[in-house]
Amino acid sequence: MTEFEKKLIALLKDNARYTYKELAAMTNSDEKTVAATMKSLEESGIILKYAAIVNDEKIDENVVGALIEVKVTPQARSGFDSIAKDIVAFDEVKSVYLMSGTFDLAITLEGKSVRDISLFVSERLSTLDCITATATHFFMKKYKDGGVPYEIDEDNRRLPFSE
Repeated sequence: MTEFEKKLIALLKDNARYTYKELAAMTNSDEKTVAATMKSLEESGIILKYAAIVNDEKIDENVVGALIEVKVTPQARSGFDSIAKDIVAFDEVKSVYLMSGTFDLAITLEGKSVRDISLFVSERLSTLDCITATATHFFMKKYKDGGVPYEIDEDNRRLPFSE
């Protein structure tokens, strides 16, 4: 990977809405080179998607998020890859990571309710043969997502406890 490609990727991670003109100016290049490089990065699978980070609370969107830790019995020839591939196929799943520690995989997902997530774990995830245990953690509030801090409403803090 060239230094130019690395610079473009770093800029896009910061703000995927930069125009070719802005990217060209920030990299001392021209728009044609930026466009060709971006196309190459997309076609090679380095850039997978451009996305917006949205504060669901501000649009009154009822979304429940969760982190599920999963213990897995690795498969003989494919290790963790085959079970990860099965989990990735579920629409609710937003991300899957192989991790170190007590659990093998970390899954993030979204649903419309706690019940949706509970049903996903009990009826879909835990029924996969090589899953031996799960631990589900529900997200209560987002303070930062994708490197972007959310506004913290100072008027919505708890009052101090007194007897």
